[in-house]
Amino acid sequence: MSRSMGLSPHDLFDVRSLLDDEERAIQDGVARFTDQRVLPLIGQAFDDARFPAELIPEIASLGLLGATLPVEHGGGGLGPVAYGLICQELERGDSGLRSFVSVQSSLCMYPIHAFGNDAQRQQWLPAMARGELIGCFGLTEAHGGSDPSSMRTRAVRDGSSWRLNGSKMWITNAPIADLAVVWAQTDEGVQGFVLEKGMPGFSVQDIHRKMSLRASQTGALFFDDVRVPDENRLPGVKGIKGPLSCLNQARYGISWGPIGAATACLQEALAHAGERILFGRPLAATQSAQIKLADMARRITTAQLLALQLGRLKQQGRLQPQQVSLAKWNNCRMAIDIARECRDLLGGAGITTEHVAIRHALNLESVITYEGTETVHQLVVGRELTGISAF
Repeated sequence: MSRSMGLSPHDLFDVRSLLDDEERAIQDGVARFTDQRVLPLIGQAFDDARFPAELIPEIASLGLLGATLPVEHGGGGLGPVAYGLICQELERGDSGLRSFVSVQSSLCMYPIHAFGNDAQRQQWLPAMARGELIGCFGLTEAHGGSDPSSMRTRAVRDGSSWRLNGSKMWITNAPIADLAVVWAQTDEGVQGFVLEKGMPGFSVQDIHRKMSLRASQTGALFFDDVRVPDENRLPGVKGIKGPLSCLNQARYGISWGPIGAATACLQEALAHAGERILFGRPLAATQSAQIKLADMARRITTAQLLALQLGRLKQQGRLQPQQVSLAKWNNCRMAIDIARECRDLLGGAGITTEHVAIRHALNLESVITYEGTETVHQLVVGRELTGISAF
């Protein structure tokens, strides 16, 4: 195939030229890691339902854990666009790997940094940035789903500690986590607690038979009269705004990640369409294929520009949750539609994990659901437009 204009098929609007030198260097470094270390093994890991934990030291050495946190707390001090690009390149490899980094960085390290005290930050954050301590985020409950305010997990003061009872469901990293940031109802409102592996009454159960995020480990957390010292309580926030602010951080990264998944699918579909001969000519020479491929490029370009503006707003301190909802909704929908369309272009071969499209399509079923379903984000935007809550 020839491209008379010389444009990148994955960046038709040259969005990369809008990045600064540091952002481009970070994207290139994570892209190399994904190409050299992730892609050779991730298909088999997905087939085997295995999280490639052997990559954690390299992920940490690249500074990808807590990348936006201050350097003095073990972070990388990077800006939000750089972090978004990290998410994009990791998810080009697999959503499970990006989920691991998102949970560690946005859902665990972020609340300890934002709501913890200096002793807690020093105790946990540097080791988490080095990948020596793995965290998980305990908010979702089996009955609650998209309504975290209905949580039943409860913590009751008992002298200088708390007694915690309840359970959490669909918790990424739970089976491999050394600590869990758990949100519970108290007499003073919702509060966050850091539970450590091995605390009596704290148990984890793996969730098996997943057909999505198979290269990620997911579990349920159970709390049976777990005694948690008060020094493990995050003192800087009370109320549902605490966990929701963490979700907003994670949703920001998720707005970038699916661009990587969609780009991987388009790249594979372009190669296949150029090589696959049907009725005496390449599939790429047909109008139907070109229209599909062009539509994918249109959607990816729109998502890239949306994510970049979202990042610049965050950089300026002007980001609003409704904007994150719009971006997460748009970019997840974009990616899952493209993955399914690419699977179709690949024909019968598209249903095997020898190709990336079906793996990304299956993974994106989770990505479009977690951290707020598509419907939740649509209603957030609808409420902003009308001033009326339809929840």
